[in-house]
Amino acid sequence: MPFLSELLGNPVTDVDGKTIGILHDLVARFLEELRHPVVEALVVQQKDQVLLVPFAAVAALIAPATPLKCQAEQIQPYLPKEDDIYLGRDVLDKQILDTNGARVVRVNDLELVRVNGTVLVSNVDIGAMGIFRRAGLGSMAKEVAARLRISLPKHHVSWDDVELLRHDELMRLKVPVDKVTELHPADIADILSDMNRLESGQFLEALGVEKLADALEEVEPEFQASLVESMSDEKVADVLDEMEPDEAADLLAELPKERSEDLLELMEKDEAADVRKLLTYPEESAGGIMTTEYAVVPANVTAEQAIQILRETGSDAETIFYVYVTDQSNHLVGVFSLGRLIFAKPQALVQELMHKRVISVGLLDEQDSVAHVIAKYDLLAVPVIDEEGCIHGIVTADDALDKIIPTAWKKRLPRFYR
Repeated sequence: MPFLSELLGNPVTDVDGKTIGILHDLVARFLEELRHPVVEALVVQQKDQVLLVPFAAVAALIAPATPLKCQAEQIQPYLPKEDDIYLGRDVLDKQILDTNGARVVRVNDLELVRVNGTVLVSNVDIGAMGIFRRAGLGSMAKEVAARLRISLPKHHVSWDDVELLRHDELMRLKVPVDKVTELHPADIADILSDMNRLESGQFLEALGVEKLADALEEVEPEFQASLVESMSDEKVADVLDEMEPDEAADLLAELPKERSEDLLELMEKDEAADVRKLLTYPEESAGGIMTTEYAVVPANVTAEQAIQILRETGSDAETIFYVYVTDQSNHLVGVFSLGRLIFAKPQALVQELMHKRVISVGLLDEQDSVAHVIAKYDLLAVPVIDEEGCIHGIVTADDALDKIIPTAWKKRLPRFYR
């Protein structure tokens, strides 16, 4: 079957063979009786204007040149309708959510098929061949594959499974809302970045609070603030409760002071207390970028008891790769890895497992300094202590490096310590 990219750019001729312009796009419409959009008109680019030719005037669309059934002077221009879809302009290069593969992909080409005298869009091509065709290298790619005796994989999605959210912005697969939640938060963040405010609001409404919190953590605080601007305070407070305290503090810092205070009042008491604490420190200090959720056990328990403590308290920790050890006054006295704990004998004391010399940073240490410590000692996180040696939180590697490397790169670092 032909593809849209193979038709665009072809000459359009009248019944006498006179070239009247170049095929620039196809206009399609959804009809109630069909599940695939039907081509209704051709967009013909002429020297000084664009002509919309009704499909009824086309003798053969799927051909090296597109002949019409009448002379140029006899063409009755097609009148655009509100729900028209311009396949090249509105569909090509738009994103779709492939929830079966839990990924975000782009439309590289559209496959067309002729059925009972009409031309329909049958499939969406999301593979490399669509890119080759649009670059004019489709035939070459097939020839090379034939010589190498390899088959070119087809990556198509049936139009039955595609729905336009808004045909000038984003496409998505028709799936239940719970399927959307299977996507990685980074993929959801990519989708949000391509939406306008109306569309992002509709999309965010479809997400549960927990998934929404995860997605917001993948974008910059300024963008977070714009996304929650029109949300109710109650929902934003619920989202903040689910976010890591440092991320929630960053978001609140971008909102008007009065609304931030209102949101803190609506949050759960413990979560709000953690966020308030972070907001008291300079934004680019260790105290400002730390998280107050970390794994901690006392020194006088056994390995078996420590594991039980972590089962009860460690689910909220941002990283559990390191387990910190404190005394009764919350002084940081040691650290050990989760792996060391797992392989320890059940009755071994934590104080026998831990390293007593702990690399740490101060609450007011600058972010650059914290990043230097993490890089120098090859750490995944570093504890933050006060002048008396009491632990207040930890700074993870990604938060410390936020200022040193671009956020777009940082977000692609593997989060193997979570």
